[in-house]
Amino acid sequence: MEKYGKILLIIMPIFLILIVLEKLYGVYAKKERMNHLDTVSSLTSSITMVTKNVLGLSFTIISYQWIEERVALTHIQSNWVTYIIAFVVLDFSHYWIHRIEHANNFFWNSHIVHHSSEEFDLACAVRQPISSFVKIFTFFMLPAALLGISPIIIATVTPIQFFAQFWYHTRYIGRMGFLEHVIVTPSHHRVHHAINEEYLDKNLAQIFIIWDKLFGTFQEERNDIPTVYGITRPMRTWNPIKINFVHMWLLIKDAWRTHYLKDKFKVWTNPTGWRPADVHEKYPVFKIDDVYDFEKYSFKRTSLFIFWIWIQLIVVFLITAYLLSHIAAIGIPNMFIYGGFIFVYVYALTDLMDGNSSSVFWEMLKAGYGITILLLIGDWYGLEKVYAQSNKIVISYFILSVLMTLYLSKERETQIELKTQH
Repeated sequence: MEKYGKILLIIMPIFLILIVLEKLYGVYAKKERMNHLDTVSSLTSSITMVTKNVLGLSFTIISYQWIEERVALTHIQSNWVTYIIAFVVLDFSHYWIHRIEHANNFFWNSHIVHHSSEEFDLACAVRQPISSFVKIFTFFMLPAALLGISPIIIATVTPIQFFAQFWYHTRYIGRMGFLEHVIVTPSHHRVHHAINEEYLDKNLAQIFIIWDKLFGTFQEERNDIPTVYGITRPMRTWNPIKINFVHMWLLIKDAWRTHYLKDKFKVWTNPTGWRPADVHEKYPVFKIDDVYDFEKYSFKRTSLFIFWIWIQLIVVFLITAYLLSHIAAIGIPNMFIYGGFIFVYVYALTDLMDGNSSSVFWEMLKAGYGITILLLIGDWYGLEKVYAQSNKIVISYFILSVLMTLYLSKERETQIELKTQH
């Protein structure tokens, strides 16, 4: 976990800088309007994912090492060729995992977060789930295990393969010549994120587009079909924690509500989007019928509101970075208490972004949580040793944050009242 945290301390600032540069390019070069709340929602989603991963809140049914030790037919010597083979095998396995996530109602829940943004940009790339607690990819690594590829190589190649998927989440890179026939490009991935009927569930590969061409899931981006992004059952929230469980909660309710025993099982095994007929009729769920004619989830916010949201995002990034850089010193169980605080923070922030009256409660809970940590430990996990006035700054921040939430919530209520009167 400590090594993973150090890697993230390098990767996170790089990704953040690239995301900001892309946004500035869109605003100043392309004269586009920036969707601040969608961007912050994506970035807070990455924070929850990083926190969950660094705390190790997942488990593997069967580890790759366990399989490799029992089924290996040979053992390939570790060299640069081995790393290339591992990279290709890993990408092949991830193609099938990705395909299952799009095809199955249950597994779609762990992937829906990544598709929930109605924008397509670099920020969307880091919109990752926290609801995938069970790792199943080991079963798809049998080819590597049969070849006896070392678990160390797999552990090294996996994050490289994941981070290599960041760059192609953009609208500002066009076709890339011969590379279109070899690797996944921005053009290919724009198709993948689109909800147009012609584009749904296409281009599932993550690095090598050849898998889609081999297995019939390839679709070229067409000039006559402009891409529309999001999901057909829009989430209507900026809260990444809610987004992680909305689909799962629907499946649970559908399984409970249907009168037919077989449908209670089919809810989990049938294709993505399937619902029992009796439940679908009695409990309809909004679905976009015309992708070219629907209203995106957005609210008009004041400049002060947007400014404060970005300040809050910067603070939670710093808090998360502190966890990553001090995780060994923080130790167990304190790192789980710390992680819980980050989740409450993100929930409070995004609840405010949604304009919910409950945001005041969550903000006060966040402040109470943080102040309790200070009272029990004496400072913010050793921060007082770095800067002697840190306790005063932390407490002042919590007070300011509560006051700002109260003010902005009241401002939102006033806007709603004025809109209703007119």
